[in-house]
Parts: sequence; structure tokens; C-alpha cells
Amino acid sequence: MTNDRAIVSVLARMQDRLDILPAGLEHHRVFLATYQRTTRAIGDAIDSAEFDDADWVDAWDADFADLYLAALDAEIAGDRRPSRPWRLAFAAPATLPPLRHVLFGINAHINYDLPQALLAVISDADFNDPALIERRRADHERIDGVLGSRVSAEDHQLADRRTLLDRALTPLNRYGSRRFLREARQKVWHNTLELNTSRRLGPEKYATRLAELELLSAAKVAELLAPGQVLLRLAIAGFGVTLPPAA
Repeated sequence: MTNDRAIVSVLARMQDRLDILPAGLEHHRVFLATYQRTTRAIGDAIDSAEFDDADWVDAWDADFADLYLAALDAEIAGDRRPSRPWRLAFAAPATLPPLRHVLFGINAHINYDLPQALLAVISDADFNDPALIERRRADHERIDGVLGSRVSAEDHQLADRRTLLDRALTPLNRYGSRRFLREARQKVWHNTLELNTSRRLGPEKYATRLAELELLSAAKVAELLAPGQVLLRLAIAGFGVTLPPAA
């Protein structure tokens, strides 16, 4: 991976957090380590020319990761409050299986943070260019290929920390993971378009719509906190959230 990529700095900052995680927050390590490996895979995909606009994907992925790292820093500091989806994800009992903690983090980050990260690197002028937006949407969807390629590898990372039932359900869980990531990403694009519409109407309208997204995303995290086979439930009910049309 070339050293001038923003993702290189992101990977270093993730390692910094892994190195300083307090003992009381040790259960957050599994998501952070998973995210670091996934970010490295995206950087490798950028270097392999798998995206239309490598520089744009690099900047976007860095902005995306910054939102998570800011939430984690607030949790580590203990004197700042991250967004509601992250508060729920971070407050999940440490005794829950590692896979659940990974899902809490993925859910909060994709549903709430990802639309904001996309807006940070797509201007109003960009949205007025249909050809450009189609390229942005295509690169957004290509991330699915990278994430999908990581499902089996990440499953192996957790292999010795799963219950017997989890092991028996591994093939279905892997299918469910790929399905919900694809479904969530499609909804993220919808929510990004909705947020952009409100952004054009001014800061107050945007803040109102972002607050709606925060509530929807937090409700989905709360849903994941319910007992049972989460991946199977998600494969049926879906993982993403959808902003309704503006009133």
C-alpha cells in the first residue's frame, strides 16, 4: 500500500487505539481489529485499481473511519458522549459473544456514519452531475466485493470463540453476512440522497434529518441486543434502515 494514501494514516491510528484500550474496554478490541483488517483490504483494493476513482475512495474511507475513531475516543475519554447508535453499541455487555460486538459496531457505523461520510466527499455540485454520481455509486457498491471477500476470513478469526450452535450455522451465517451488507449499502445510498436533499435546504433541515437517521440507527442496534441468532434474524428482517420521505 502506498504511503501517501490517507488509509495508511487511518491504519496507524487504529493501531494506536488498539495499543491503548483500557482493560474495561477490552471487549471493543474485536470490532476495532476487524475494522483494521477490513480497512487494509480496501487499501489493497485501491492499489489494485478495483475502483473508478482511487483517490476519492481513499478520502472517503478515511473520513468514514474518522467518524468511528471519534466515537471510540469519546468512549475512551469517558467525558464525551458519542452518537446514540454508538452509545448503545459500546454499552453492550462485555460478556456477549465477540460476533455480536462486531455486529453492533458494523450496524452503528454503516447505518449512521456511512451516509455522513459520503456527504463529506460528495458536494452539491457533484450531485448535479449524473455521470459523476453514477461513478460514485458504482465505487460505493464495489466496496461490497471487498467486504464480501472478508466474510470467511473474519469468520475464521472468531472460530475459536463461537458456540457449538454458531459453528453449526456457519454457512448460513456467512450467507446472511453477505446479504445484509449488500442490503444495508443499498439503503445507505438512499439515505445519502435524502440527507443531501435536506442539506440543500439549510443546516436546520439537515440536522433534523440526521437526528431521524440517528434514532433509526439506534433502534436497529437495540434490535440486535435481543437474544437469539442475530445473523439469521438479520438475513430475514434486514440490516439497514431507511429514511422516510421528508415531511
